[in-house]
Amino acid sequence: MADSKDTAAFFKRFLGRQEESAPAAKPNWWNRLSKGLSRSSQAIGSSLSDVLSKRKLDRSMLQDLEDALIRADLGVAAATRIAQEIGRGRYDKDVGVDEVKAVVAAEIERVLAPLAMPLAIKARPFVILVVGVNGAGKTTTIGKLAAKFVKEGRRVALVAGDTFRAAAIEQLQIWGERFGAKVFAREQGGDAAGLAYDALKAARESDTDILIVDTAGRLQNRTELMAELEKIIRVMKKVDPAAPHAVLLVLDATVGQNALAQVELFGRTAGVTGLVMTKLDGTARGGILVAAAEKFNLPIHFIGIGESAEDLEPFSARDFARAIAGLEE
Repeated sequence: MADSKDTAAFFKRFLGRQEESAPAAKPNWWNRLSKGLSRSSQAIGSSLSDVLSKRKLDRSMLQDLEDALIRADLGVAAATRIAQEIGRGRYDKDVGVDEVKAVVAAEIERVLAPLAMPLAIKARPFVILVVGVNGAGKTTTIGKLAAKFVKEGRRVALVAGDTFRAAAIEQLQIWGERFGAKVFAREQGGDAAGLAYDALKAARESDTDILIVDTAGRLQNRTELMAELEKIIRVMKKVDPAAPHAVLLVLDATVGQNALAQVELFGRTAGVTGLVMTKLDGTARGGILVAAAEKFNLPIHFIGIGESAEDLEPFSARDFARAIAGLEE
């Protein structure tokens, strides 16, 4: 119990520091995004420089460029198409790094632009189920979403459905207290599906606009947790057949190729409707978002940089594409 109290005290101190520092000037979003994607952009930039400095553009060089883009986690399909576009009309010519970066950015934007969609709130209460593996940032993302929706004037309630971790329950309660969102919670180890059922019933009987449901982090080798996730969805549908109205998968940008397996797994189990990418912190392997978009064609709603409530922004395909290619704003 002492550990839980210590964790709760930490989050209170942490969020308090965020509030105290909020008035201080922060770098603008573009600069923070560029910094967050610096690992990927530097990898792409150095690879392009190495390849393009050797000779005029030929088929062998295009293969080298394609390999460099695959190593940056863009995925085979996107890398192949980008390499083909770079080669269009440029054979046997000297090609500059900036010219190639511009092609890379344009092709990435072309893939991502149709998927950069705001989260449309079309029901009341609108039920958002948040899923993902442990450590991806689900609970923090829920707090940031609550802050955004409350700021828009919506009545928000949160469900502490990660009943396996006392810290997650307490963290969500602190977020709710901070932003005036009601929090439905039970003791650690409680029945998450029953909690979600009761919370949705209560939300329908009140003036709640949005109900956001946290869930325990799951991996594909934890079949009992995946079964519980299916049960949460099943019991909510007994209250509202359309619930959940959105299933958001939170992806940790640092995990690289493992993100594709997560999208496939949670899509199969929970019917993922959209993505949120977190932890764009300079170690991110952001190219994986391009590979995921190419393979699964899922809307990308938000990206997160940092821990404060303001560090979650709607996804912009152009900004992301230019940042990961290492171009200026």
